[in-house]
Amino acid sequence: MAKTANYDVIIIGAGPAGLGLARALADTGLKLCLIEKQSAKILAHPPLDGRDIALTHDSMRLMKKMEMLRHIPKREISPIRMAKVFSGASPYFLGFDTKGTSKENLGFLVPNNVIRKAAYEAIKKFHNITIKDKSEVKKVVTNAARGTVHLSNGEILTAPLIVAADSRFSRAREQMGITASVKDFERSAIVCRMVHDQPHHEAAHECFFDPWTLAILPLQGRKSSIVITLPSDETDKVMALSPAAFNKRIESYLGDRLGKMRLTGKRYAYPLVGVYANKFTAERFALMGDAAIGMHPVTAHGYNLGLSGAHILAQEIRKALSLGLDIGNTATLEAYARAHRRASAFLYHGTNAMVNVYTDNRPVTLLLRALGLHLANRLPPFKRYVRRQLTGKTI
Repeated sequence: MAKTANYDVIIIGAGPAGLGLARALADTGLKLCLIEKQSAKILAHPPLDGRDIALTHDSMRLMKKMEMLRHIPKREISPIRMAKVFSGASPYFLGFDTKGTSKENLGFLVPNNVIRKAAYEAIKKFHNITIKDKSEVKKVVTNAARGTVHLSNGEILTAPLIVAADSRFSRAREQMGITASVKDFERSAIVCRMVHDQPHHEAAHECFFDPWTLAILPLQGRKSSIVITLPSDETDKVMALSPAAFNKRIESYLGDRLGKMRLTGKRYAYPLVGVYANKFTAERFALMGDAAIGMHPVTAHGYNLGLSGAHILAQEIRKALSLGLDIGNTATLEAYARAHRRASAFLYHGTNAMVNVYTDNRPVTLLLRALGLHLANRLPPFKRYVRRQLTGKTI
């Protein structure tokens, strides 16, 4: 006979978004269960994966509130004081800084594996949080009374609310009949770290070339996180370049902006697929993190949306608890969906539009691209909006 366990909230996926939701609800007394394919050992000590995450001031505030920030060493937090967007080899750029704000930095850069470890450390002390590691979800179903998760080992878990935060290719989303708009960019991202002779002055560079896009994200010292987006059919060839040839290729694109550059450590390649769920909720079911919104990495903004989604959903659940309501009721979930869509839709679609423009190398688009940089530089409201998204309180 199958073993059955009952919880208040079941979260599918113990990545940083799923762990963030668990931490945001940890002091409510709710009985929480996280289901994760990876082992607890990997959750406690996530391996380096090459990705560095740009965090807004909002995200840093939420991570402090959730006691994640205390588990991140200061040496792993790199400030971003300004950002520059270039089109091709032109020295002209669209610039963003902290002018008109009370902040010293636009944002911060933290390695992905460090964030994952901090999120795990933040929930370890809570006895009302169960992690079922090395577990795979076989089936998710819900009805008016409850949600049920069937695991591949035969266990059956039930709860008034099921939350999927598994991945942008979420099987739980599919099983619940929620479709998503999927955009295959037919590109891949190669990420790595490089040291360079010239200082970066804590400035991020986004450089659009043909056919590559280079993001140079400043780390502490004369070191940067490099994100290359390129056609997928070129990925294997670039990954196979010797370190010396790879260094020369990057230098050829950047010119003398950072001087001589040298690869440190491994290169990692990831296919680029954008995902935006057509609904964020169903009966007693909610999507969060990449299962709801999978961002293109050009803005390095994905985890900010995952964290804000966890915060919004936790707020709505807390509100339902305070009113003595069922936490999986339709009104609570719809309130979350509306708020999260308002916070994410413009950023997701705006990012995709920017990527389309800056990877289209037809002559007319190249002209529009150059004009766009000049126009944007002369639009104070636009620049103020971007600054506020990075430095202000938006959630």
